[in-house]
Amino acid sequence: MAPFARNRLLWGTVSCTFFLAVNSLYSSSDDVIELTPTNFNREVIQSDSLWLIEFYAPWCGHCQRLTPEWKKAATALKGVVKMGAVDADKHQSLGGQYGVKGFPTIKIFGANKNKAEDYQGGRTSEAIVDGALSALRSLVKDRLSGRGGGYSSGKQSGQDSGGSGRKDVIDLTDDTFDKNVLNSDDVWLVEFYAPWCGHCKNLEPEWASAASEVKEQTKGKVKLAAVDATVNQALASRYGIRWISYHQDLPESEKTLVDYDGGRTRVDIVVVALICFQRMHPPPELLEIISEGCL
Repeated sequence: MAPFARNRLLWGTVSCTFFLAVNSLYSSSDDVIELTPTNFNREVIQSDSLWLIEFYAPWCGHCQRLTPEWKKAATALKGVVKMGAVDADKHQSLGGQYGVKGFPTIKIFGANKNKAEDYQGGRTSEAIVDGALSALRSLVKDRLSGRGGGYSSGKQSGQDSGGSGRKDVIDLTDDTFDKNVLNSDDVWLVEFYAPWCGHCKNLEPEWASAASEVKEQTKGKVKLAAVDATVNQALASRYGIRWISYHQDLPESEKTLVDYDGGRTRVDIVVVALICFQRMHPPPELLEIISEGCL
């Protein structure tokens, strides 16, 4: 019996060593943030960002196949939506807290971080990105209507009623554009309009309302402006009299103009503005944690 018992002990040791070698599907070099009971509350619950979080087990074949897609989606959404991963086999208490019964389970943590939603979309990187942007749009709509969390919603009634007017839209001219926009560290969304244009008149209240909302949510770091293209013809000619989103988060030699192709409602404009704002702030540096005992 002794040799048999010794063989069983040796096999148990080899099995344990192999398990540790595949203990994590992600590393600090990925754009996926690894979450544990130690940092989950700080990173997710106390965050104003939208999170997509995968609860996985390292030995799960479905999880292993999802990993490269999850990484690709995280890279594509970097600075826009946070992507996390929890080893729910190792941190069973965290998985149990959110009702994880199988792997992989994907949860969306939106406005109400204490009530996560199940992700029901596909498992390709494209489907994950689409699902994330759809959730982001819903989050912004909730905030605009005063139902969302994270940002102040007590000032929405004035904007909804049109009481804010154009007070937060910055009027730009041939003489002031370069000084205000090109020499700024902020992000600018600039409308080129004609006073007689019907489409411009329809947009004006949406643009004004979005300007107030964006100013509050980004603390003035994203600005909405307007240029009368019939008066400031030199400036309009320079940019082809088009809707543009000016990204000022690049070095002087790399400043670029990007055509705005989004919708013309307040919600559409705010979503684009928030995406631009989040891209200005790179995600925090990830520290590689060797063990939970190091914290």
